[in-house]
Amino acid sequence: MKKEQVIFPKNQRILSTLGENIRLARLRRKLSAEQVAERAGIGRMTLYKIETGHPGVAIGSYLNVLFTLGLQTDLAEVASDDILGRKLQDAQILVKQRAPKKG
Repeated sequence: MKKEQVIFPKNQRILSTLGENIRLARLRRKLSAEQVAERAGIGRMTLYKIETGHPGVAIGSYLNVLFTLGLQTDLAEVASDDILGRKLQDAQILVKQRAPKKG
């Protein structure tokens, strides 16, 4: 039995915004949905799900679409400037003290 994934409303809005941004990028390039789906190696319905922010689409499909639109480096930028993570990492740095060598 497959467990259904729970997507919180805030996260769904993020996915929806991502999908809308992808759709707008496609339209700015004057590419049809059929052209992008074919070039990305996905079905038209999968592209529709990406552009509407469906949470069940594999990240590889998102990457193929971004590559088709010339935007693949955008995905590589996710979490590249992790300010909170760096602060947490810096706060946990402990200098280990060694006991003096006996001799």
